[in-house]
Amino acid sequence: MELVIVTGMSGTGKTRAINALEDIGFFCVDNIPPKLILTFADLCNQSAAAMKRVAIVVDARSKEMFGDLSKELDELDRRGQPYRILYLDADDKVILRRYQETRRRHPLLDCGYETVEEAIKGERQLLAGAKSRADFIIDTSLLTNAQLREQISNMFLEDSQQSLLVNCMSFGFKYGLPSEADLVFDVRCLPNPFYVPELKHQTGLDQPVRDYVMGFDQSKGLVPKLLDLIDYLLPLYKAEGKSQLTIAVGCTGGMHRSVVFAQLLYGHLEELGYHTTVNHRDVHRVK
Repeated sequence: MELVIVTGMSGTGKTRAINALEDIGFFCVDNIPPKLILTFADLCNQSAAAMKRVAIVVDARSKEMFGDLSKELDELDRRGQPYRILYLDADDKVILRRYQETRRRHPLLDCGYETVEEAIKGERQLLAGAKSRADFIIDTSLLTNAQLREQISNMFLEDSQQSLLVNCMSFGFKYGLPSEADLVFDVRCLPNPFYVPELKHQTGLDQPVRDYVMGFDQSKGLVPKLLDLIDYLLPLYKAEGKSQLTIAVGCTGGMHRSVVFAQLLYGHLEELGYHTTVNHRDVHRVK
């Protein structure tokens, strides 16, 4: 049985995540207390023919019972039950804004916290152990529902035996660094298509922009050096047991140069047989 445990901060999209998993064939159960994980896993294994792929949500709604999660995970390890943890996160200010917009009550407000801000900080401390054990971490601060759905589908639709998922991401430095990035490359040193009138409103997904960016000696010289470094590093991460690696390439606005190089990395890693996704965080922002 393939078991995925979904957890993370309240207000980061766990419901949308579990819906996306259900859509690709997982049997999904929301808000399971940690102490029921072992019992639930046993029941699913007894009917393995019907439940080969299972996803459960365990989060702060369990309140003081959430502290049992580490012990239950240790027991799953002892029994040899494979599982993966998907952790959803977001910037505190984004989470606060979402609660203000939806007017929903934070699950920890009746646990001694007087404000949503205090509850968010308390929840982050409560979930620190779970985050440290996560196989996959998705920061939903700037993701649309469709982008979150696509990332989850790319993660779990592929062969579950593949041990390393590589996310290639483009972003704009003006909108902030992506918190989930493991490796960050800055391509602001390359000529910028933004200052070419006919290219300004196109993106790195368009051939004219790609031709412009890759037409300079600086870009041509950077490509082999960048690919050599990535080719050297990925087997090392894989050997260390890392399940997910996010390579982020940034330019000023995340629309031109970074998109070209993220696409280039994505294509290169696909050719090498890595389980690879690509995400252009800021490419559709209004300029």
